Amino acid sequence: MSTTADLISHHLPSVRQLQCFLAVAHELNFRRAADRLSMTQPPLTRQIQSLEELLGQPLFVRSTHAVTLTDSGQALVAKAESILSALSALKQEAQPSETRLRIGLTRTLNFELIAPLCQQLTRLKARDEIEMPSLTSAQLLQSLAKQSLDLILTGEKGAEPQNGFRYQRVCREPLLVALPSHHPAARQRQVSLEALADLPLFWFARSANPLFYDKCERYFTRLSVALKRVKEPEDSLLMLSHIARGKGFALMPRSKCTFTQPDLCYRPLTPQAAQQLHIDVYAVIRGDEQRQRVLAAQRLLCQQTSDEPASE
Repeated sequence: MSTTADLISHHLPSVRQLQCFLAVAHELNFRRAADRLSMTQPPLTRQIQSLEELLGQPLFVRSTHAVTLTDSGQALVAKAESILSALSALKQEAQPSETRLRIGLTRTLNFELIAPLCQQLTRLKARDEIEMPSLTSAQLLQSLAKQSLDLILTGEKGAEPQNGFRYQRVCREPLLVALPSHHPAARQRQVSLEALADLPLFWFARSANPLFYDKCERYFTRLSVALKRVKEPEDSLLMLSHIARGKGFALMPRSKCTFTQPDLCYRPLTPQAAQQLHIDVYAVIRGDEQRQRVLAAQRLLCQQTSDEPASE
């Protein structure tokens, strides 16, 4: 078979497989890698398994406590980075720099399931994973400040919004309760946190997201009952498995509530709780931004189809 025929063969790794591989290789954690790629863990695992089958060798060793690269996986990291870098450079060369819009997304949310925001991102032609990284809010703000991104979508406003950034609120992402389907509260159409006081809340460390943490904790202190807390596992599938077995409950962004299994269900919060417990999503640009295409992109992303105002 000729070299040209090899290159157009259907039996080559896909770009998505290489992106999934690198995300897991960098994070060494399937949950964080899935968040970074704005996807859930099952399809990520399938991508890795397909790549391993295609290459005929394992790339990761996954135990209950850690994920490590095999020797083959370590060797593939540099090659995959080189391939994706070449593809990114190819796109940049083919597209004039003045028309490119570099958008970063918070990995807390799945923007593909937030309409009409997904449609607006599509209108901006910003759906390429190479051009649109999924990072933590802190990483996004750092990239914006360093001018490696033009615009970011992040959850919650910064503690000091006057520190060189211009925020415009895009939408409000509701939180749902993930709870055991056999719990009495699962029979309710809307769930109050008081109804779940017999279960511990899977909760994260304040350092992970101080603003969101503090907003929720202020609401918790006004409840008529005290909520018990347990540490949130790194692996979200493990956490949901614990919930299905009646070990606790969790608050999750609606766009992330895609995983299903027996004895697990998701319910909306009561209106009073939902008014306080949510994630406000902001489109953020640098305070000194003057480029019309960036300003126009921020305005587009802030257009709403509901009656709720988009900016503050």
